[in-house]
Amino acid sequence: MDAATTEEQEEFRRTLRAHLRGGPHPDEDPGENGDDGAVPGPDGPAPGAEWRRLARRTGLAGAALPTAYGGGGGGPVALAVACEETGRTLRPSPLFATAVLTAPLLLALGTERQRGALLPRCAAGELTCATAVPAGRLATALALTGPNGGDWAGGGRAGGLQARKVPGGPGRPPVDGGRWLLYGEAERVPDGHTAGLLLVAAHTGGFTRSRTRLFLVRAQAPGLRRVALPTAPGERPCARLELRQVEGELLGTGEGGPVGGRMPETAALAAVGAAAAAALAAETAGAADAVLSRAAARVRDGGAPAGDGARVAELHAAVRAARAAAYSAAGSAEPGVGALALAQALQAQRAVAAEVAPPGDDGAAYARRAACDALLLGPVHRLRERAAAEAGLLTIGEPARTGPPEGSAAAAVGAW
Repeated sequence: MDAATTEEQEEFRRTLRAHLRGGPHPDEDPGENGDDGAVPGPDGPAPGAEWRRLARRTGLAGAALPTAYGGGGGGPVALAVACEETGRTLRPSPLFATAVLTAPLLLALGTERQRGALLPRCAAGELTCATAVPAGRLATALALTGPNGGDWAGGGRAGGLQARKVPGGPGRPPVDGGRWLLYGEAERVPDGHTAGLLLVAAHTGGFTRSRTRLFLVRAQAPGLRRVALPTAPGERPCARLELRQVEGELLGTGEGGPVGGRMPETAALAAVGAAAAAALAAETAGAADAVLSRAAARVRDGGAPAGDGARVAELHAAVRAARAAAYSAAGSAEPGVGALALAQALQAQRAVAAEVAPPGDDGAAYARRAACDALLLGPVHRLRERAAAEAGLLTIGEPARTGPPEGSAAAAVGAW
């Protein structure tokens, strides 16, 4: 058992790994192979039967959610375990878009009605979600590569996402926060073409009352067009979203004011960004470890030069360090730790994919995943710069601080 995980989380890992490899759950009927009969819900198409079965048998979809909403209550560390194991397979799944990005935002900002209606369905695998921000600026929105002041949502400029409040109309029941119409486009939205529910960040309030808010948009809402982007094996499925006067429901009540200099939405996005970076770091470490295991097997079987064994051992140490950093970040509230762990994992995965991945399609798939994730939440140098700024080592216009406490994020960044 790892120092960062409990015995219960390790049992979750073993169960999940058995399912991902095609093995049965100890309590599962071996003849249970068909669809579970789930039908499309009001938010759009139901996710695939495989995802629903995996969620039901392993608790994968709700591993990090509170038990009050049907989850496992494992928090960020359980989510890191889930991501590490799915990362070994590169199998496309709604885990990152739904459980890592969207569900925590629903939990942090949603009203009790919204949480009660949506989170149990997410935990059961019945509802998949995607978070959309304009211009592919997800890393900025999550405060991983720069401060998320909110202007990334559009700021009234063309090319962003805008929202305006409209009357409810006769015969329409009142909705918390009123009714809104959204207009604009979002690029490279993970799982945006298959999710049953979209969480869209849009600019509101014009120039004088500018604010970025989050809106719930049904996948089948009139005026919404979703275009799946071409993907090669190993790449994370993404989509372009086009919204033309699409009706959305405000996430939360919208009544909260600034807290600690941040609006509730940007503060929640930053918190989710730190956890998402740790989860993606664990997934990246899992993918790198899978490649290294195969490389080690080739060395043992004589299918690779004996000298490759030394390099495999060096890379294995780098991946283990990245994995440890990912789990440390998952359990840490210190600013910048998640970004630093993700940078370390991405660099290790890139080295593994370039040096010891098997030739052919399989090795190329792992290399593409590393590059795709660096584009999604990176790149590496920006992650490290942001971690340094969060730790107080890099402040524009001011000299860097000296003498960070040993073992702190600042000391870790300084080591780089």
